[in-house]
Amino acid sequence: MDQHKLRDFKEDFSLLIEAGFIAVKQLDETSATRIFNAAQAMSPDSTAPQIGLGYIALSKLEVKQATKIFETVIQTEPENYLAQTFLGMCFLLTKPKRKKGEQVIRAAMEKTTDPTIKNLGELTLEWARKDLSKEKAPFFATGQSGE
Repeated sequence: MDQHKLRDFKEDFSLLIEAGFIAVKQLDETSATRIFNAAQAMSPDSTAPQIGLGYIALSKLEVKQATKIFETVIQTEPENYLAQTFLGMCFLLTKPKRKKGEQVIRAAMEKTTDPTIKNLGELTLEWARKDLSKEKAPFFATGQSGE
């Protein structure tokens, strides 16, 4: 592909990332994965496609894989508060790490200026308080298989 065409596509990079998240929401894992991988090929230094792939893993409750992806993103971009919030979610789903998950999410909420990330953090902490802290936790939060 010539550089001019690639430059045109790079201008729409954020649309490609958004399309990947829409595909995840529509439960189209194959398309979402392809979209995020294409975005990564277009912009190898961007962490956005990795966050998308981590989100796919988290949506499938593949907590160990999602954790690894989000930790890698944070190593590359320590101030990526979306990745920190998603990492906190991974910890919430791992019973021995729940307190750490709450701490990670609260820290990200304090540091970010993005209202969307703050809202995501608030909703996640409310979910953890209402559902994960019950005497009988949801089926997906009790096993150790996803760790």
